[in-house]
Amino acid sequence: FPTRRSSDLIFTSGKVYYDLLEQRREKKLSHIAIIRIEQLYPFPEELTRKLLKNYSAAKEVIWCQEEPENQGAWPAVQASLQALLSNGQTLRYAGRPSSASPAVGYHSVHEKQQHELVNQALT
Repeated sequence: FPTRRSSDLIFTSGKVYYDLLEQRREKKLSHIAIIRIEQLYPFPEELTRKLLKNYSAAKEVIWCQEEPENQGAWPAVQASLQALLSNGQTLRYAGRPSSASPAVGYHSVHEKQQHELVNQALT
């Protein structure tokens, strides 16, 4: 299990959490903490502030989502997360690129993108 000394911290919402958790366990990545947020509005600012304080050693804070960058929670949570970061922490997005469509249309492409976004968040 990751410690409060984790060097990376991933915030996510929804079922991609389970993909991240599975890959973190398989790769034995004990330096990464994964936090699943389910209430996005209103944004849980106070709870997030406490979590970030508890994981102050995290240099990179990542938002990971399945949806394209211009959809899903990222457009709504980006400013909230950025405002709560400490000096020395950076915010990064891990997910599908922006798209006019919420889905790629091919299951094989979806699976490939899902695998890539999970790896992107964990590396």
